[in-house]
Amino acid sequence: MELSRIVITGVGLTSPNGNSLSEFRQNLLDGVAGISRIEIRYMGKVLAGVCDFDPLRYQKKKEVRVGTRAGSISIYCAREAVADSGIDFENVNKDRVGIYVGITEHGNVETENEIYNISKFDYDTKFWTHHHNPRTVANNPAGETSLNLKVTGPSYTIGAACAAGNMGLVQALQMLRLGEVDVAIAGGVSESIRSFGIFAGFKSQGALAEHEDPNKASRPFDVKRNGIVVSEGGALYTLERLEDAQGRGAKIYGEIVGYHVNSDATDYVLPNPERQAQCMRAALKRAKMASSDIHIVNTHATATPMGDVQECKAIREVFADCPDTYVNNTKGFIGHSMGAAGALELAGNLPSFDDGVVHPSINVGELDPECAIPNLVLNKPIKAKRVDAILNNSFGMLGINSALIIRRFSE
Repeated sequence: MELSRIVITGVGLTSPNGNSLSEFRQNLLDGVAGISRIEIRYMGKVLAGVCDFDPLRYQKKKEVRVGTRAGSISIYCAREAVADSGIDFENVNKDRVGIYVGITEHGNVETENEIYNISKFDYDTKFWTHHHNPRTVANNPAGETSLNLKVTGPSYTIGAACAAGNMGLVQALQMLRLGEVDVAIAGGVSESIRSFGIFAGFKSQGALAEHEDPNKASRPFDVKRNGIVVSEGGALYTLERLEDAQGRGAKIYGEIVGYHVNSDATDYVLPNPERQAQCMRAALKRAKMASSDIHIVNTHATATPMGDVQECKAIREVFADCPDTYVNNTKGFIGHSMGAAGALELAGNLPSFDDGVVHPSINVGELDPECAIPNLVLNKPIKAKRVDAILNNSFGMLGINSALIIRRFSE
């Protein structure tokens, strides 16, 4: 049986350096990062990527107050993706719409805040909010989005650490191909900068970036890189079967043609380059493509010393003899947006299908020799001969790996 072709028809995002695809993309080409210093309880000032979208654009004040930051990000991105798709959403059968939101973690922010609040009242639980449970369940971002959009189809989150953005898209593709839904809203979101625990955890690992200039703190591949900049953000997409998109004359950003997910099964945090290479190769096999057919590889590299090196080993192995394959990274601009990372980073590369330009990795003053990869685009964008296919890497703690391949749409 021939599988349905699944295409992207809408993009909605918010990032530390842009609240729309056009703004985000322009800042990637212009070298504009979006990192600042914020105050975190118990830690003082830390570096973080903060989004400045307006949650009241699609929510009432009470909904923002009762809900979560992750929910607001998801709602904003979903609404933007639906609007961008041009679909007549008012008249779509909402039973046939699915929402699949990738997350790294959820509920920590709300729990930390509530414990801090009741600590001022001798931990008397009468001061604990009755909104706590719906705020902290793992399906919250997708659930808040389904309430906002009045979607009555399957809506849930995908917990896949920092591979979650890719995983939301994979789940949507599968549900569309199974015929479970006709329209999918999918991708990833993160509210991680609101959690003391995230910052404290990376600090204790020696993996929290430091730099006098916030916008130079996230520097994957640089020999002096010293860790992660934690960021919030989100990117959700409208996905449809090709025949449905063509039937309504939709603009098509690209077609998802390959993916693979596997696990290292070797370490809690240290990536396994052999398994990462295996993941990329399996995605290529599913897409029926050779390594040389890929023109952009977007790396997951987070600016941790060993993490970057391990991924570069895997990429060199898979793309050893591919003169037209360029490699870039997005985290120098926006930091690590955790569950949103894969989806946001894909969005930044999609316009390359139209303009043929590959945005750079920034903040690389001196390239680490162990991160040297042929055609690694550093500090300035380049014009490629052609861009017909993008491979998007997204990896996470406990050894989850994902690779997603998007191809320029053609009949």
